[in-house]
Amino acid sequence: MAGEAIIRFDKVSFGYGHNKSILNEVDFSVRRGMKMTIMGQNGAGKSTIFQLITGKLKPESGTISLAPRLTIAKAHQVIPRDQLDLTVRDFFQSCFSEKIYDIDPRIDAVLDVVNLHAPHDRTIRSFSGGQQARLLLASALIQDSDVLLLDEPTNNLDKDGISHLRQFLIDYKKTCIVISHDADFLNSFTQGVLYLDLYTEKIEQYQGNYLNVVEQISARIEKENRANARLGKAAIEKKEKANFFAMKGGRLRLLAKKMRESAKEMEEAQVDIRREDKTLRQFIIPNQKDLIGNIVTLSSVSIIRDQKSTEKKVEISLKRNEHLLLSGPNGIGKSTLLESLASGEAKGASIAEGVAVGYYRQDFSTLDFESTVYESLNEVAVGLDEEEIRSIASGFLINSDVIRTKIGSLSEGQKGLVAFARLVMQKPGLLILDEPTNHINFRHIPVIAKALDQYQGAMILVSHVPDFVKQVRIDQTLDLGK
Repeated sequence: MAGEAIIRFDKVSFGYGHNKSILNEVDFSVRRGMKMTIMGQNGAGKSTIFQLITGKLKPESGTISLAPRLTIAKAHQVIPRDQLDLTVRDFFQSCFSEKIYDIDPRIDAVLDVVNLHAPHDRTIRSFSGGQQARLLLASALIQDSDVLLLDEPTNNLDKDGISHLRQFLIDYKKTCIVISHDADFLNSFTQGVLYLDLYTEKIEQYQGNYLNVVEQISARIEKENRANARLGKAAIEKKEKANFFAMKGGRLRLLAKKMRESAKEMEEAQVDIRREDKTLRQFIIPNQKDLIGNIVTLSSVSIIRDQKSTEKKVEISLKRNEHLLLSGPNGIGKSTLLESLASGEAKGASIAEGVAVGYYRQDFSTLDFESTVYESLNEVAVGLDEEEIRSIASGFLINSDVIRTKIGSLSEGQKGLVAFARLVMQKPGLLILDEPTNHINFRHIPVIAKALDQYQGAMILVSHVPDFVKQVRIDQTLDLGK
């Protein structure tokens, strides 16, 4: 029935151990046919809510009610590592608990929806990050479920891919819940917002499109701040008068006592303002100082079309303080080029001897998921003691709890912040960045853009986020699609 509540959380609490509480008696509901957005800071537990909805995680208390026979499909942020060597056919077959005998026509139909065409015997690992993002979406769509859960679906998608996905969701008739940091994308289809507050561990439910809800939240905070300021001022005045009368003695002491009680009531009447997401401190990425001449030179690059590689002649050289933007559609070979550069195996490219390379990889595979955050940072922190490592880490919102956590247990956004902290400690002469805004809270993006804009080493950047690129100084652009 249209409009009925098909997902309901009633006083649900959940946490990962004693020191990592996520939800505290939260209540919300999702109605059939609604398109909802989940907002919240990196690490607040947005993806955890998806796992609770699918039943992969169980609440510590409270109840999660689903409509009878409700089917749910989830598109993950990234393809699990143990599925990267599957063929396209096996990858889609793994979405079902039983054998699907007409899987091939189903695959063709769903790949057409996401605007991707690929042989069914091709391995998942061979696709670019953007193409893998389309496969993730298609893996959820092929299940034709009642509810579609999308976790950062625009990550790695090029402009055409995002436009295609946006129109699909506008036309989509079933229930959809999306986690994303792309405000314009969300605003195009959102009908309501679930805001997960990292500090109160509650969920606030709002109706309306994304930007209207953001305005509602801001207006509410401003109103609560004003009310708290009035109550705080009145409480201080009551206390001052109470102290004055108490010193007079006699019956005035009783009046002073009543005034103190009144002041206490005013203080207790102040509401807990939902603190806004913490933003990164401004930071710089130090660069190698002793480099002269060309740091990196490109004479040819490989272009990939229809799984065939061709060489393209180019004339690119970067010295200190020169930034290159590498652009082109998904699957053209951008990430492959960056990876080969970082490993020193790129044909037609040379990096000057002695250059330290800092590589931000979009899938974070340069990080050891079994290491703790501290071990990962200490690995590259040459010449820094523990206090200095922790100080740099805190600037990336890596607190004493997070720093003891294994990399593999972090949210994707937190992994990104660890990767940036490592770059600060590495002091590279050449910075290679592959989609550095993926998974990152939108509040952090201007801070990261400023750090890259001011970076004084050589830099090669891939990003499909125009607003981010506009904030970063770019000296040369290499479009692999032309």
